Amino acid sequence: MGVPEGYSSNIKNLVSLQDSRLLGLKSHDCHTLMQQLLPVAIRSVLEKPARWMYPFERYMKVLKGYVQNRTRPEGCIAERYIAEEAVEFCTQHLSDVSTVGVPSSQKMGVSKPLSGCTVSVVDQDLLNQAHLYVLENTEEVLPYIEQHMIHIKTAYPKFRKRTKWLQDKHNSTFIQWLRFKVQSELEEDNHGVSENLRWLAAGPNMAVPLYRSYLIKGIKFNIKAQDDVRTTQNSGVYLLAQTMQVASAKDKNPILSNMGFYGVIQEIWDLDYQKFTIPVFRCDWIDSSGLVVDELGFTLVDLSKIGHRNDQFVLASQVKQIFFVDDPMHRGWSVVLSMPNREYNDVIGDEVLGDVIIDCEPFTRGMPNVDTFDELVGELGGQNIRDGCEDIWIE
Repeated sequence: MGVPEGYSSNIKNLVSLQDSRLLGLKSHDCHTLMQQLLPVAIRSVLEKPARWMYPFERYMKVLKGYVQNRTRPEGCIAERYIAEEAVEFCTQHLSDVSTVGVPSSQKMGVSKPLSGCTVSVVDQDLLNQAHLYVLENTEEVLPYIEQHMIHIKTAYPKFRKRTKWLQDKHNSTFIQWLRFKVQSELEEDNHGVSENLRWLAAGPNMAVPLYRSYLIKGIKFNIKAQDDVRTTQNSGVYLLAQTMQVASAKDKNPILSNMGFYGVIQEIWDLDYQKFTIPVFRCDWIDSSGLVVDELGFTLVDLSKIGHRNDQFVLASQVKQIFFVDDPMHRGWSVVLSMPNREYNDVIGDEVLGDVIIDCEPFTRGMPNVDTFDELVGELGGQNIRDGCEDIWIE
């Protein structure tokens, strides 16, 4: 089992098989075992339904800390909550102001390669696929996407109501159309085309630098081949994106909705647009048939079921790092575990990384709404009520 670098100690080195003990665990290693790994291991023997009590217990500790006058607990909680809310909104309002006496993070905004590169002339179809994804996720290009869709509907009036056909036509013709469109605008006086848009429309260099490891906003990502020779796992990614969903192969009018994608990084490209570069990941994305959520809320994936062959790329800045643990209950399936945000300075030569707080919920994803709790209990059949114990009659 491998975990992301810096996430915890190598659990394998902390196990003593002779006397069946765990040795040398730090406090954070205990948190990792109790909150993430242990629930995966014992979920087959848990009595149903099971709940994740840690968020309740932690929040109750916070509420108890608000109380300064035990004769007026409600008022203390309300006043402290209002004060914290005001401070929180104030810090968000002053997020761009430099702090006095508080060192700024040195790594959270850094993105750079961590390995040597191999320059390769990639396949033109793959390059167009990566370039199209960059264009469609650039705010400056969005008005041109709308113009191109109007152009397609005008040129093909018989297909203006067929959403999927229009999207496929847009994907196959937009790159060339944008290049000619921007070139024609550059020939005009006061064209208003920015330098970034000019180089984006021209397209990336066909000679693409390929990296094995890359640092994105302070988080290290590796390709799968790099993870295979290491004890850590830094190639798992998660993307929440708005995508077009179809009911069947004959569905001509799909709908747009948010959908989560789980994948493994196969290659790291640094697209060269002459004046700037954009790192992208080429991933093997798990097909929807290889994705299951069990009754306890764990997400299970079959890493052998690969889909989305025509849309393999994603911006490196868009993904969240995850990792996969082999499911002990189902052979061939893996449990998805999330990677918490790390707010520490990884200074060279400094072994103190600080306390990495795990904020994950293996079971239910949140606390029930108090206002609608009675209605939810009736609809869900009492999923928050324990029924695995004997009744106690009180007179």
